[in-house]
Amino acid sequence: MGKEIDLLVDYPKSKRNLAERQSAKQEDKENIVSIVRQFGKEFFDGDRENGYGGYYYNSRYWEPVVPLLQKHYGLTEKSKVLDVGCAKGFLLYDLTRLIPGITVAGLDISQYAIDNSKEDVQPFLKVGDAAKLPYENDSFDLVLSINTVHNLNEEGCRRSLLEIERVGRKDKFITVDAYRNKEEKDRMDIWNLTAQTYMSVDEWKVYFEDIGYSGDYYWFFP
Repeated sequence: MGKEIDLLVDYPKSKRNLAERQSAKQEDKENIVSIVRQFGKEFFDGDRENGYGGYYYNSRYWEPVVPLLQKHYGLTEKSKVLDVGCAKGFLLYDLTRLIPGITVAGLDISQYAIDNSKEDVQPFLKVGDAAKLPYENDSFDLVLSINTVHNLNEEGCRRSLLEIERVGRKDKFITVDAYRNKEEKDRMDIWNLTAQTYMSVDEWKVYFEDIGYSGDYYWFFP
């Protein structure tokens, strides 16, 4: 198994209104979850309560992350990188912009996200299932998956990690929803809308080891 390392340390963090989410009626939350897990327009560019509330490109998000990824994984113009759960391709766009010549590919379950992705990288993106990646074995030097595999149920999450292992010939890095104590678990229970699989940090580590996931990893804490 790889390292526990926060490669998104320079990604700007936003504050979340947990009190507002907590005050929502259970029926309302169930309706929101059903909308959010379609990962369509409402999730990306609809009301804030249904997801991002407008998912637009801004260089301040991924641009600071790329140099750390580049340094840690030795990325060059000869590298091939896959982003599983690429959304509108913003991370891949900044990779191509800051590492000219790099080869990128992206996959997302959302047809809406791919249709509305950055034009520069859209030809390299596909709609597909993270648990069944449409790529050959050992296709990529680095496979990334940021806050994505936990959106599948436990079996789907397991299969997606095995698929990341299969298509990645070298390095992998994922982030998943996690908690370290009861307070964080309670906050996650309130805030989470998309993740079907989340567990404690220690449970995730055992899960990774049992599956045979060999890449690096870090957590999203509520």
